[in-house]
Amino acid sequence: MHDDRTLVEARLERAMGQFVRPARYAERVPLVLSAWHVPGEPVPVDQALQAEYAPFTTGTAWGKPWSTSWFRLTGRVPEEWAGRRVEAVIDPGFSGDGPGFQAEGLLYDASGVPLKGIHPRNRHLPVGSPAGGGEPVHLLLEAAANPAVLHGFAPTHLGDVLTAGDRPVYRFRSADLAVLDEPVWQLVLDVEVLSELMHELPMDRPRRHEILRALEDMLDALDLHDVSGTAAAARAALADVLSRPASASAHRISATGHAHIDSAWLWPLRETVRKAARTFANVTALAADYPELVFSCSQAQQYAWVKQNQPHIWERIKKAVRDGNWAPVGSMWVESDANMPGGEALARQIVHGKRFFAEELGVETEEIWLPDSFGYTAAFPQLAKLAGIRWFLTQKLSWNQSNKMPHHTFWWEGIDGTRVFTHFPPVDTYNSQLHGRELAHAERNFADKGRASRSLVPFGWGDGGGGPTREMLEKARRLRSLEGSPRVEVEKPSAFFAAAEQEYGPQAPVWSGELYLELHRATYTTQAKTKQGNRRSEHALREAELWCATAAVRDPSYAYPYDALDRLWKTVLLHQFHDILPGSSIAWVHREARETYERVLTGVEDITAEAVAALGTGGPAVLNASPYPRTEVAADGLVTVPGLGGAALTDTVEETVRAWRDGGAYVLENSRLRVTVDERGLLSSVRDLAAGREVLCGPGNLLQLHPDHPNAWDAWDIDRHYRRRHTDLTDAESVELVADGPLAAAVRVTRRFGKSRITQEIRLAAASRRIDVVTDVDWQESEKVLKAAFPIDVHAERSTAEIQFGHVHRPTHANTSWDAARFEICAHRWLRVAEDGYGVAVLNDSTYGHDVTRTPHEAGLGTSVRLTLLRAPHSPDPETDLGAHRFTYALLPGADVGQAVAEGLALNLPLRVAPAPAVEPLVRVDHPAVTVESVKLAEDRSGDVVVRLYESRGGRARATLAPGFPVARAEVTDLLERPQRESDLSFELRPFQILTVRLRPE
Repeated sequence: MHDDRTLVEARLERAMGQFVRPARYAERVPLVLSAWHVPGEPVPVDQALQAEYAPFTTGTAWGKPWSTSWFRLTGRVPEEWAGRRVEAVIDPGFSGDGPGFQAEGLLYDASGVPLKGIHPRNRHLPVGSPAGGGEPVHLLLEAAANPAVLHGFAPTHLGDVLTAGDRPVYRFRSADLAVLDEPVWQLVLDVEVLSELMHELPMDRPRRHEILRALEDMLDALDLHDVSGTAAAARAALADVLSRPASASAHRISATGHAHIDSAWLWPLRETVRKAARTFANVTALAADYPELVFSCSQAQQYAWVKQNQPHIWERIKKAVRDGNWAPVGSMWVESDANMPGGEALARQIVHGKRFFAEELGVETEEIWLPDSFGYTAAFPQLAKLAGIRWFLTQKLSWNQSNKMPHHTFWWEGIDGTRVFTHFPPVDTYNSQLHGRELAHAERNFADKGRASRSLVPFGWGDGGGGPTREMLEKARRLRSLEGSPRVEVEKPSAFFAAAEQEYGPQAPVWSGELYLELHRATYTTQAKTKQGNRRSEHALREAELWCATAAVRDPSYAYPYDALDRLWKTVLLHQFHDILPGSSIAWVHREARETYERVLTGVEDITAEAVAALGTGGPAVLNASPYPRTEVAADGLVTVPGLGGAALTDTVEETVRAWRDGGAYVLENSRLRVTVDERGLLSSVRDLAAGREVLCGPGNLLQLHPDHPNAWDAWDIDRHYRRRHTDLTDAESVELVADGPLAAAVRVTRRFGKSRITQEIRLAAASRRIDVVTDVDWQESEKVLKAAFPIDVHAERSTAEIQFGHVHRPTHANTSWDAARFEICAHRWLRVAEDGYGVAVLNDSTYGHDVTRTPHEAGLGTSVRLTLLRAPHSPDPETDLGAHRFTYALLPGADVGQAVAEGLALNLPLRVAPAPAVEPLVRVDHPAVTVESVKLAEDRSGDVVVRLYESRGGRARATLAPGFPVARAEVTDLLERPQRESDLSFELRPFQILTVRLRPE
């Protein structure tokens, strides 16, 4: 046979594009339009129903960026369409194929009941199936003029309503009643499934050629001038090849409907509220026609928005959950970043997420669902298990730049040794369309073939929402068992995980430690004020809960502020979403985030002040929210304060610090350290007096400015080539001694570079081992990254970085491609490098990005630790981080891990001076390796005290928890404070073990 394959394929492509697809709607009549353009922010439908509408014609421009227009659509189904399937088909000016990144809308009936969302791949609303003929149509469309912001990472001011301008961005194309020709529509789907499969089959497979000839027969049966009249015959020509079952060994795909909705990204939070409503309306409508649909949906916050703003859709969701069409998944308040949230915050993500799903929908979720976050902390497995979670899903690691993950289904082992069964879908997308190319890729790519036979495919339009479509469900029906294709079964993720674990669990490999994403490393740094707001809010809430719980136990008249704390926590958790906290959203999002964090901190401070006032009068006293005792300067004295308690300000310690000029340098010295700041304002020497050794092997606190031009993803990425050029900022405008003791000594250094100015105070306090660098920056750079370098004279094989509830070790070398890929790493409050017998930590109060390298010098090999302070990318926010910043980082010589933990907490939890008496700690722990993470009252409002603690040094610890109040009952609970067993308050903790203890006061 002659090879005419390409000719047949070209014939098919033209016939489908020019004749068949356009014939899906056989007849159309236009709807009559009128419009009301909302003058400001979006309004509820009740207000839109009362508005004055003006006549509007198709072809008219509408919608300045981020505005809302309401359109009335009226008409009547023609009498002659009786018995046919009639739909309203609407195109408000869609600019491309990508749902969620342009205009979108929600259709309501005439009374204001939401019906269904529309987007470029889902433009229809059913009117009659079949229509009776003559029925009136009255619809209301809420249309959002959301601009497309991301165009090749070019800077744009469209990302903020304040700068986007007033020029309309859309032109209303059409609004019609139309007859859907079902045989033609079904033919299109038949052809797409077969053609997509055919193109994925090898040329030497008979099945490929059978499909080709069947498609050729279909074309022969089809009259292109009478597609409707010949569609049935054309479908008959394909019936045989569509009916052939998949082989017994075919890869099994569990397909689950999905709509990844970024809680903010290229749109503000307020728009996500509407995106969720549109998508959820679509899905609940789709379930009525496709009872096999299962829609997997995460992020309790988005459910809460819909419950609050769209009660009709909320009721439909609850019904879909009961009917099995809807599967709440994820167990978290939002799909958060998985590197930077603090330990307690990550726990609260799970606590609030699981509690919402259980209380509102009666569902005990069993998985973490984070397909799009930018790497995953090794603390997750233990947190998951403590919350009753069995499974973990991600997809993002398919984006790795250098190394391909060796497994798709595996056990993920956390820092404490806990393992969670994990799946990483080989389809390499969480927005599948069930295209033949995607399914074939999932089968070919699956790394665990031979031992495992199944994988998961989330299908549906996502990122900006949209969800599954009827076309996807139709494809799934055809792909349930089709020769040459994987078998596709629409089902809940829990069904997939249970089957996969049963099949492969005993043999599945183990991945130990963090799941580091070899991409988007700059998200540890971008939008510094967002990160600072998060860090300060987390610690402020930690302190507020401690003093509120203390006040509630000590003063029966004090009312614990459950509702206020709940609201503030949920606000912080929302802003940990994986495009807000990482700094990868538009300017509008981060402008609002800065304002929100200010409100959060004000609200938390009010709560804390009220709680402290309830502790009693007197003082002044110094309160310490850290679990570790500390001796620090407070007010005009040096005070020792117990952990989680307070001491009178009069209980001072006699110890001093002094400073003097030595030639062109300044020397700061206390009983522990001698610090020399040279004429350039650099740390030329840090002498550890107790250890009798020099800490540095080069100038410390050296600011270095690099060009920062990633290949793509400006806000997200810092690429390895940035290191090849840098400028050392050694020129100082001034270096002056501003404090010379007896409690504090400080040198102020001012530098100018480019258009920017930086002022730093290098501070050493009496009795302190910590050198603080208090930094004020007026940052006006463009596409630069600012680093602070400390070349430390230790030969460190690895760095140790704090993460949630513990720490991780990472090599300082680049022996393998896996090691080399970690050229930028995340740390929380501290990062430590050490050789046997001596270590040094670098602390921070709001910085997450770091790099650690080996540094040869004349005497041997040192280790350089650099903090990544600021960036200045131009996309998606063209003015990222410009303006004033204030933050602190510190050097802690001679630090073991325990000292790094304690001083990291001290830097982030400043002592509080208040008119209060000395406060006995509400709880104490007698082992220094056991760190108290939180003290609060129980969420069930019983008055029980809940203490969360963990082993923080990576070893075993035998400890006793001593309450500062009479206890009637003590229990160990799960993460959600549900009792598991009674306790005598003596514990043996394994490395990094987390324990939640519930105490009932007598």
